[in-house]
Amino acid sequence: MAIYLDCNATTPIEPSVASVVRRFLEKDFGNAASPIHDYGVFALTAVEHARGQVAEVVKARRDEVIFTSGATESNNLAIFGLAEAGRQSGRRHLITTAIEHKAVLEPFEEMARLGFEVQILPVGANGRFDPQRLADALRPDTLLVSTMQVNNESGVLQPLTEVADILSQHDLYWHVDAAQGFGKELEQLRNPRIDLISISGHKIYGPKGVGALVARKHERQFPPLRPLMFGGGQEQGLRPGTLPVPLIAGLGEAAKLALRNNSERIAQCRTFRDKALATLSALGAEQNSAEEYTLPHVLNVSLPGINSEQAIKALKRVIAVSSTSACTSHTHTPSHVLTAMGLSSEKVEQSIRLSWCHMTPDVDWCEVETILRALRG
Repeated sequence: MAIYLDCNATTPIEPSVASVVRRFLEKDFGNAASPIHDYGVFALTAVEHARGQVAEVVKARRDEVIFTSGATESNNLAIFGLAEAGRQSGRRHLITTAIEHKAVLEPFEEMARLGFEVQILPVGANGRFDPQRLADALRPDTLLVSTMQVNNESGVLQPLTEVADILSQHDLYWHVDAAQGFGKELEQLRNPRIDLISISGHKIYGPKGVGALVARKHERQFPPLRPLMFGGGQEQGLRPGTLPVPLIAGLGEAAKLALRNNSERIAQCRTFRDKALATLSALGAEQNSAEEYTLPHVLNVSLPGINSEQAIKALKRVIAVSSTSACTSHTHTPSHVLTAMGLSSEKVEQSIRLSWCHMTPDVDWCEVETILRALRG
């Protein structure tokens, strides 16, 4: 079996997380909305415990965590949820960046069809947007700024600290898609200026199908979000439906472990990165992001003379890697992220993404090098 190096698409589940999920599937299977007996009480207790575990990672309040099905739903709730506030206030200007996930870019496209004005900021060759461009783009009628924390294809950490300083004097709403960085890079998301944070369970060694939107209160008031669905009033009235207690409990456990083991995980990922870079550099690989901004569990490189699809197929019995976002891989279109960074079409076609974690076993890098050299003939 190939060693899995596609953790930016989804991560393996931590054994203790799987154990927690199993417990609430098989034993404590009550409905959290029915705390009239022990089954319901145990379920509700598990949900609230998990809410606190997620909140602790970003130093939010427990009641500021809204459970969803994942970061895509959280992004949609953050963006579309503000539409009515924008209409009522006359603030219809929205800002995002060219390297956002489609779960942000496509909602922004829909908001444009609904009459909002969307401004998309470019990025540099280092994979980051320029905070000064954001500052220059702000207007009195700006309603929302949406910027990701870490890019899913390049692994580049975005300049959120600088953005927080810029936005400190503005009363607009700031949303951060933190699907790739939550529980991995800790400090930036703890800035209280960030109003809305989207997270996903299956990117931090938790279960698929669960995530959260952190909606920070200011002066005891939530951002003026409206729900996308109706029927039940759960989750502060923003996300109706029976709560998936096993998944939520698993997300809480994953968040706890991410916080507790953060330094150890980073060290393990850096060691793995050094070995991967040594092999790929010997092949003349060029990194497609600035090393100083890239998190230690991701490498996006272009291999001169080797098409990415050929490389992925040739390597599939040794390592499992990808060439683009999992959500868009079926379209066979060039990476919008690498294109926005100014890479040539040739370099984009030669790019592969490797992403690993603290649970990734050692790779036979000699075999990887042999296979890739053979492709060059």
